[in-house]
Amino acid sequence: MMRIFRRYPRVVIGGTLLAILVGLSLLAPWIAPYDPIKLSVANRLKPPSEKFWFGTDAYGRDVLSRTLWGGQISLLIAVSVAFASTVIGTSIGLIAGYFRAMDAVVMRVMDGLMAIPGILLAVAMLSLSKASVQTVIIAITIPEIPRVVRLVRAVVLSLREQTFVSGAISSGSRLPRILFRHILPNALTPIIVQATYIAASAVLIEAYLGFLGVGTPPETPSWGNIIAEGRNFIMLAIWSVLFPGLFLGTMVLSINILGDGIRDMLDPRIAKRI
Repeated sequence: MMRIFRRYPRVVIGGTLLAILVGLSLLAPWIAPYDPIKLSVANRLKPPSEKFWFGTDAYGRDVLSRTLWGGQISLLIAVSVAFASTVIGTSIGLIAGYFRAMDAVVMRVMDGLMAIPGILLAVAMLSLSKASVQTVIIAITIPEIPRVVRLVRAVVLSLREQTFVSGAISSGSRLPRILFRHILPNALTPIIVQATYIAASAVLIEAYLGFLGVGTPPETPSWGNIIAEGRNFIMLAIWSVLFPGLFLGTMVLSINILGDGIRDMLDPRIAKRI
């Protein structure tokens, strides 16, 4: 273990932090001390104590329980957005990079999507539909797809000229085999790293949307709407914003550290220097 830590410290540190947060969130139904949505007027704005470790919010709800349950929503959104945007973006990027005739059309569409700020596009989509976790996932995924497309396209343009691809074409290999057997495996490293950054970005964007009041429904605890509800009482109960914010920041930091570590581990040039 120490040898792995000395060789890839970012993977160990980021993976450990992320594993702890994921474990706490997944175990929320069993370790959360109180119901995260149960109101208690008698316990409004209680400071951290032995009974309420993270204090209570303006409605008397336990901040610790809401923070643990909110982690499930953030994790679900992060994983779903990273998976969906990576799969869709990789498929489109393979087509755009390999077929010259499709390149110009596809990339102009992607440029048009990238010209619209992701937050504004997500807010516009959510304002036209009912707030739900599924809607938030779709609204965050769409702005992330063009970034994956541009990355995969650039990698495919480079790989397409390599001799092993020319050899596969000369040997009569069919198009699916060329794309998924020869090109895609050689493009996985940047795609995996990009997926980790998308997951971290999705956690932050969900928090932004929740803070603006257009994200997940108010009755569904997430780190974004917990912070949004606590901001009006920050002078009286800073703990209602502090602890969810710490969990949110730690989650994003751990994913980014893990992504950098995976890049160092999978990139042959960096790994050789290490």
